[in-house]
Amino acid sequence: MRLTILLLLLAISPLYAQAQDLINHADIKNQKDCFSSIFKDYQSWRSAMKVKFSKPIQSEVQLSRKLTQFDLMFGEELFDFYKSEIDCRTFQYKVNGLFVSGYLMKPKTAPNKLPVLIYNRGGNGRFGSVVFGSMMRNLFPIAQQGFVIIGSQYRGLHNESTMFQDEFGGLDVDDVVALFDYIPDIKGADAKRIGMYGASRGGMQTHLAIKKNNNVKAIATIAGNVDLVKDLGYRPNMEKVYRNRIINYQENKALELKKRSVITWADKLSKEIPILLIHGSNDKRVSVKHSIALAEALKTNNVPHKLVIYPEDDHFLSINKKQSEQELVSWFKTHL
Repeated sequence: MRLTILLLLLAISPLYAQAQDLINHADIKNQKDCFSSIFKDYQSWRSAMKVKFSKPIQSEVQLSRKLTQFDLMFGEELFDFYKSEIDCRTFQYKVNGLFVSGYLMKPKTAPNKLPVLIYNRGGNGRFGSVVFGSMMRNLFPIAQQGFVIIGSQYRGLHNESTMFQDEFGGLDVDDVVALFDYIPDIKGADAKRIGMYGASRGGMQTHLAIKKNNNVKAIATIAGNVDLVKDLGYRPNMEKVYRNRIINYQENKALELKKRSVITWADKLSKEIPILLIHGSNDKRVSVKHSIALAEALKTNNVPHKLVIYPEDDHFLSINKKQSEQELVSWFKTHL
């Protein structure tokens, strides 16, 4: 009898494990619940952060202040709310024969299939990667309002191959485009209603991805870099990033920067895909001049768009975070 029960459990356990997956596709592996390990509950996460904060901090007062800031930014009540409302997975997916890390989240309950947003992160390499804290702060609030969100960490983050590294708008754009193939296999996703948005470098990534696959109904960029040549005038230290990431940068600098600058092909942008541009006027990382210049080019070329500038706000829209979230949600609810 015990043997029969054991065999039955072994037989159904793979089916049960698959039922927990949010994407059913042969090229998806290692789907893992975001709310697991140290993120299984708020106190576990907080304890791990306390250890992390303690390493560079000697004073108990400083440590207490750091943990207070952490609690104010996140908090157990908000953590528990998202854990009860959001299904979230990290996973790996195949691009050009190798695996790239990605993430996916959606409301746990929805009466109908939900529109999908492909999110393009900022930063480069490990800097700016989407960790649990950035999910909770930047993505869960959007997903909770009725969207499936899927995104890429870009190649190289968890792959040591020197031939498979983040090229800052090079072959890594394929990592974004590949996500389209998996959307039909996401539970509860409406593959006919897809939008895309990106922040900072993710704005550039959004426009480059749309050049390869324009099966979207609307896009949005937050503090997007639209002209990498002029950007060097605004922020000269970006040259180091470009030199380290972009293949053959020294030999083909002008060409490679132009290829990544949507301002140079604004006349070829689709008039069927509306674009939302969001920027803070006091952005020290990506000048607001980027979004202003693109808005002017979009107007000239009759591309439907909306420009929203938040006075005195920074790169992260710290002052108008909630307002910018609602602007984004309203945009995609209108167009998807």
